Amino acid sequence: MRVATDWLTIGASIALLCGFGAAQQNAYYPPLPLTSIIDAVEKTQAQASPRAPYQVIREYQLSGANNSKADTDVVAEVDFRPPASKNYRIQNSSGSSRGQQVVRRVLDNEVESASNGNQARIALTRENYDFAYIGEVILDGQPCYLLGLKPKRKETSLISGQVWVDPRSFTVRRIEGEVAKTPSWWLKKIYVKITFADLGGIWLPTKMEAAADVRVFGPHILTSHVLDCRSTSEVALIGPRRSSSSKP
Repeated sequence: MRVATDWLTIGASIALLCGFGAAQQNAYYPPLPLTSIIDAVEKTQAQASPRAPYQVIREYQLSGANNSKADTDVVAEVDFRPPASKNYRIQNSSGSSRGQQVVRRVLDNEVESASNGNQARIALTRENYDFAYIGEVILDGQPCYLLGLKPKRKETSLISGQVWVDPRSFTVRRIEGEVAKTPSWWLKKIYVKITFADLGGIWLPTKMEAAADVRVFGPHILTSHVLDCRSTSEVALIGPRRSSSSKP
């Protein structure tokens, strides 16, 4: 399952970087020059960082279209303590043991990415991408700037596709596209879609889907979505959740 792990960790890394930022109310805003939009997005990313600890409960589902035995369901509790400390606990898991190992490796990668100092290499910046202004669109009832993404390097952590940008906060509302470079010959292509929203005043990824066409084994899809998000103070008042296993 090492091949599956490689492509699944890509979405987690991108979500980690793009997700931080203060949530704000949306309103209509006139179009800006592309340069001004990119300046604001870069500034938002450089300044974005959660100030208080928080906890997110996520459900992961892994499936292989041609192999029902690969179906896996995992619920994980992820704790973040600024500026760069993260850990997780598995609450519940079922299905393929290999699939469960893949989800654990995805979470391991997220914990490592939070503190490895390589976030600049996957940021939405001019150092990593050429941008194109596509237009103004409505996403889930809210206006957005839609930009095209063209990676400047063939790397597994960069996406060739599109990004939806909030016109007031300049946070990312959605990013999707094909990975610029697949990490293995076994993978024909990888397509990632990540959606972001306000969770308790923090702009975080709420849904993620990573789809890969694996040679011989066929298509595989990993999805994740947030079940709950709470501040550490709220968790302390309510008490810790019970979990089936843990990652220190």
